[in-house]
Amino acid sequence: MLELKTTQGGVEFRVKVVPGASRTGIVGELDGALKVAVSAPPEKGKANKAVLALLAEALGVKVAGLRIEAGATSRYKRCIVSGARVEQVRKALEQASQA
Repeated sequence: MLELKTTQGGVEFRVKVVPGASRTGIVGELDGALKVAVSAPPEKGKANKAVLALLAEALGVKVAGLRIEAGATSRYKRCIVSGARVEQVRKALEQASQA
């Protein structure tokens, strides 16, 4: 099950990123982390920008409402959605992964 944690700034969760994929999308879940694939290459922050754009669309928030808290140069990242609740984030990500 996807691990979501309430923090002072919002909701925190881990993301496993597969950069350079043939298509961009939420793949599912892996070891408590959200697994996403992005077609952007892992260079000069392109994959990170693509991850934030994908998550913002899935969560129905602006990109400015998301941030990568840790793991900017790693495939595993810790992301925070500002001003959100765990139930909202879980529901939105479940719907997005089923689409």
